[in-house]
Amino acid sequence: MGQTRVDRLSHRHLDEPTARPRVGRVPTRLGCMRLVFAGTPTVAADTLRTVLDDSNHDVVAVLTRPDAPQGRSSRPVPSPVADLATERGIEVLKPARAKDPELAERLAELAPQCCPVVAYGGLIPQALLDVPDYGWVNVHYSLLPRWRGAAPVQHAILAGDAVTGVTVFGLVAELDAGDILGQREFALSADATSGSVLAALQPLGAQTLLEVLDDLEHRRAQARPQPSEGITVAPKLTVAQARLDWHSAAVELDRRIRANNPAPIAWTEFGGQRCRILSARLVEDVGLEPGELLAQKRRLLVGTGKGTLELLSVQPAGKKAVAGADWGRGLHHEGRFE
Repeated sequence: MGQTRVDRLSHRHLDEPTARPRVGRVPTRLGCMRLVFAGTPTVAADTLRTVLDDSNHDVVAVLTRPDAPQGRSSRPVPSPVADLATERGIEVLKPARAKDPELAERLAELAPQCCPVVAYGGLIPQALLDVPDYGWVNVHYSLLPRWRGAAPVQHAILAGDAVTGVTVFGLVAELDAGDILGQREFALSADATSGSVLAALQPLGAQTLLEVLDDLEHRRAQARPQPSEGITVAPKLTVAQARLDWHSAAVELDRRIRANNPAPIAWTEFGGQRCRILSARLVEDVGLEPGELLAQKRRLLVGTGKGTLELLSVQPAGKKAVAGADWGRGLHHEGRFE
């Protein structure tokens, strides 16, 4: 496979002259680049909003996933990125497949100079990677090469990492393997959940993206290859993987609960029915057996393979989430998770 524009740019200083504009390129305003923004969920929409409000770059279109069924009605609903683009009067591209020929044709017509990507949710084919002069730049919520993949924040918490961060890199065909254009660290607290960390990383990533776009525009960007050592993979967490094994150590279960919040949510079984565990914390060991519950006046404890957890919030089958202590009062002091 030949080098993409991202590859070629990433291995030289961007003070070098760029290629002559293609015939038919639409002129841009002075001091800005033409962008096509690719993304789908809320975190992507928030980043798009930052690009629109806090930069001089011209977002001429967005690329997002097709409308998806939501709620009990299963009515197709546009993505948050599509909603924001429509609100701002920006063209929305939502092909069923990124390989659709019509998308390649339209992207060539739009002639973007760079395509920022935040959680688009699909692979970008080589034909599209080759279109913009400065390639596609992806905002990824980890310190690459650690945690390449769909769930970097979740896996950082599962592994007990003390630090994570954001990386903006040039998109290439290999998963999250492009050269690094910008990177910032973020310390993980002992009570961090995937939701809280992603909320903190989003503005950090958006600011880093703006800096990278400005550096590309002014030809001062410096790209560096990712290290060949320290590569780890972060696949999407499944509901099955979110089940809690009470024979594991309390510290591991605490991480699993936090990593799976807000989705897919850690769970166990009680009385033959699923019970979701939304939050917990490590407490002093009181000598309970794995899965054994102890309801005290102001807290609900559960034993593990090593140590004890206090359950702060649980959601019994078919009911709303409640404080662990409140649910524990109905257990008559004792019970057991299966």
